[in-house]
Amino acid sequence: MDKQTRREFLRRTALTGGVAALAPLDASLAQDAAKEVVAVTPPAPAVQAEAGPVAMGICRWKGAATSTPEDIAAMAKKLTEQAIAALGGMKRFVTRGAVVWIKPNVSFNRTPRQAANTNPDVVATLARLCLEAGAKKVKIGDNTCNEAKLCYRNSGVEAAATAVGAEMVYLDPNRFKEVELKGSRLASWQLYPEIIESDLVINVPVVKDHGLATATLCMKNYMGVIGGDRGEWHEDLATRLCDITAYMKPKLCVIDAVRIQSANKVKQMNLVAAGTDIVALDAVGAEVLGHRPDAVASIVAGQAGGLGQMDYRNKVAFREIDVT
Repeated sequence: MDKQTRREFLRRTALTGGVAALAPLDASLAQDAAKEVVAVTPPAPAVQAEAGPVAMGICRWKGAATSTPEDIAAMAKKLTEQAIAALGGMKRFVTRGAVVWIKPNVSFNRTPRQAANTNPDVVATLARLCLEAGAKKVKIGDNTCNEAKLCYRNSGVEAAATAVGAEMVYLDPNRFKEVELKGSRLASWQLYPEIIESDLVINVPVVKDHGLATATLCMKNYMGVIGGDRGEWHEDLATRLCDITAYMKPKLCVIDAVRIQSANKVKQMNLVAAGTDIVALDAVGAEVLGHRPDAVASIVAGQAGGLGQMDYRNKVAFREIDVT
């Protein structure tokens, strides 16, 4: 199929979805969002799978401009629905009666507009899709940096997730247990039992720059399942991230780039991607931030360790979807 025919095919098969709304942000907290919000269009991939379920779906918003909390919530829902649909739907991953743990980044006492945490409507949409696919229970939680109660509430994740029937879980620091990892750098570490014993863990970080790791994406988001002294991970971080990723055996990851933190600014990118290759997804996230994937140590280490492919354009079946 030549390039022109491929583009025509993709236009004909573009997917659309429903609409949801999120209540406006708390006014006093929204005033804390001092960073400038900049709308940016990320680069488009070059080669795409033509039909059928793929290993990665990259969804970009091509509809009307979004600026209000309600518009952004509706957009986030559509993007997430279509990213999962590109993979063949949530039933590909969720068996009837399963217990699912959704692991967002909800580590900070910040509002959605500040893009420090995963978008609440991305999280809630994933939870709803799991329940519709037959999950018995959907739990959501993170080992937060700031006080968990404030993080869960002010991020908007608690309200959005509980509204669709998910359960927010506050991680008990006394419940972490030492688990054998057999990693290159980590023989064992403290992990949260309730997370690792779930039938499915969905890893859903927000895309952000990071001073130490260059980018905080799917692999780094697994730091929210560990206990102990996380400061120790700063030494040889990339190898440690590979060790925890290999142990977690990711089945479904989603990157939230509705809003991102990049170059000390909040930028509205209007993108959600989902997939089964964690390294490929992290490569997409790195590019959204303006980084070369091979400049992010964890991505390079992940590919070298057999966790996935950073050259997703040539080695991963993916589809880019324009959502309106």
